[in-house]
Amino acid sequence: MHLPAFSALLTDAGREVLAEVDPVSATKDPLSTASRLRANPAVSALDPDLPVAELVNAVMTEVGLRERGRAKFGERATRMFFTPDGLEQSTRASIAAHRAERVAEVAASVLDGGVAGDLCCGVGADLLALAEVGVPVEGMDADPLTVAVARANIEALGLSDHAGVREGDVNEVAPGAHPLLFCDPARRGGRGRVFDPAAYSPPWDVATALADAAGAACLKAAPGIPHEALSPEASVEWISVDGELKETALWFGALAEGPRRRATVLHERPGLLASEGSVARLDAVPDLGPAPVATARRYLYDPDPAVVRSHLVAEAAAKVDGALLDERIAYFTSDRVEVSPLWRVLEIVECAPFSAKRLRASVRAHRAGTITIKKRGSAVDTEKLRRDLKASGPEKMTIVLTRIGERPFYLLCREIEAP
Repeated sequence: MHLPAFSALLTDAGREVLAEVDPVSATKDPLSTASRLRANPAVSALDPDLPVAELVNAVMTEVGLRERGRAKFGERATRMFFTPDGLEQSTRASIAAHRAERVAEVAASVLDGGVAGDLCCGVGADLLALAEVGVPVEGMDADPLTVAVARANIEALGLSDHAGVREGDVNEVAPGAHPLLFCDPARRGGRGRVFDPAAYSPPWDVATALADAAGAACLKAAPGIPHEALSPEASVEWISVDGELKETALWFGALAEGPRRRATVLHERPGLLASEGSVARLDAVPDLGPAPVATARRYLYDPDPAVVRSHLVAEAAAKVDGALLDERIAYFTSDRVEVSPLWRVLEIVECAPFSAKRLRASVRAHRAGTITIKKRGSAVDTEKLRRDLKASGPEKMTIVLTRIGERPFYLLCREIEAP
């Protein structure tokens, strides 16, 4: 989609055309929907200088992106605008809101009447979240179309009093230009996803230099960013949503106060531990030392990926008087049961050195039919094992494949459900 075609969608007539397209029909039968749009005189009238095919493509693209955008932005996606890359790279609304709340706590004192900067703002997910908590913010992006999309989203959500956006190159921003800044370096290039922080845009050293020079800053990075690339000046937070690790956030300056490492688990699924709210956190404990190691107890704990990636498994185990099964594997065991978004709890039915024959017999003895197989530190082919088990009973069970010492083990378990 090009800027002229996108601009045509922002007119009153363009918005009407978008509103008239049924996203379900457009998804199920795109050819018929596109045919109807081509025959609609209102579409060609959006911009007489553009080919009808380009206008139809812009409408179809936007309708499809809005439908896909529900996964990240909920119902508000139906009022927003996107580009394919912009939606792919945008922050989930729940994560953006979580971070914005932390920024809002220091914004007034750090900004002192100024405006925060959202560098590499993309389609505006974080820009919008900051504005919604009252932080005055100006976004910046190098791509003119992306800037137009972010500006349209600011207007669509009624946030023009708190947010603006302009075109610009973050590599030309002087350190210290923004007392409070957020930066989400682009992690996609012409060949797809970029894993080396030095190849981010802007490069990681440029982004960290800007953050170091600000009174307060947050940098967003990929969840798998190497630990050695993390700035020693920052506190670091690994964030997951519903059990899927999504990003790493580095906090600088006034925002770096608190634990040096944190795992944050957000949950969006309705009814999931609603009594605990939507956020669970686990912070580093100074001088805690390594977790003890012990044989399997009554329960097995499978920590959330944010806990594992933040190297906070010892802190998690300490909360339930637990111990690792193996010092190199991120499972821990305890005689206590405590349900939390920070981990899954499994009741251990059997723990034994791995033997497919013995495991198959045990699965049958416990009448297991619905089997979940998890592994960590195991080389077993799980799909082949599933076929070999031939489970056909009425019970649900979980098989955990791991290593204890130098030997492969299996643990046959029942999951402890949240109340």
